[in-house]
Amino acid sequence: MLNAISRPAKIRIARALVIIALLIGALLPGFPVLWMLSSSFKSNMDIFAYPPALITDSFSFGAYAAVVTSPEKLRFFLNSYLVSMFVTILTLLVGILGGYSFSRYEFPLKRPLNMVIIGVQAVPPITLLIPYFSLIVFLKLHNTYAALVLTYMVFTLSYAIIMMTGYFNTLPRQLDEAVMIDGGSSFVALWRVLVPISLPGIVSVGVYTFMLAWNEFLFALTLTKTTDMRTVPVGIQLLMGQHSYEWNEMMAMSVLGCLPVLLLFLFFQRYFIAGMTAGSVKG
Repeated sequence: MLNAISRPAKIRIARALVIIALLIGALLPGFPVLWMLSSSFKSNMDIFAYPPALITDSFSFGAYAAVVTSPEKLRFFLNSYLVSMFVTILTLLVGILGGYSFSRYEFPLKRPLNMVIIGVQAVPPITLLIPYFSLIVFLKLHNTYAALVLTYMVFTLSYAIIMMTGYFNTLPRQLDEAVMIDGGSSFVALWRVLVPISLPGIVSVGVYTFMLAWNEFLFALTLTKTTDMRTVPVGIQLLMGQHSYEWNEMMAMSVLGCLPVLLLFLFFQRYFIAGMTAGSVKG
């Protein structure tokens, strides 16, 4: 029977099957997000109604109003923004300098340091929780922004240095040499020549760093103790009370918590994809 089908028909059938498979692959991970969005516009009773429905008659913005009118919940967002922005800025600054150094210079212990940086990526963060908690308490930084920023940078810096080293390796050394011939220093070559043309790599590192800092839960829970220092992921968890869960507010906070990362990725998607792939090929 298949032999009786013409070649163009077979191609159309194959394309249709591929499209169907892609749609199924998109719907499977997308359905929980859709249900989260739907639940954020329901009451707690409607969320558990049977049979379940994506859209109900009691459609309401009440959960969002409860979030945006609560100083405590808005503080969670402020904390996440401050920590994520500081981590991103400092990671980019140190990552650019570190990546440039590894790319352009030879210095003692370069190879062992490079191995250590790569090795950090392989260490499960949970195994470092107790040592970091003890260190933060010893430094008297517990329940401060500095505790979160410094801890997050341990995990973001290794990625930033690896990415920026790979990206700088794709840029010809003649660019540096041309600046130095004109009397400029390596510092001038980095910031005035290499950094502007390395925007895709820098954006890629920045987006990844912001996403990691924004979504981190374990260290944010352990290294802070007062409500005014909690971040959004911990704030969502706090809505799970002893006797009741505010499911609709949890969903509303989750949606609002997704928006910064989603918008960041949408705005810088072109640079992010270019930066992720540029460092993989030298030439």
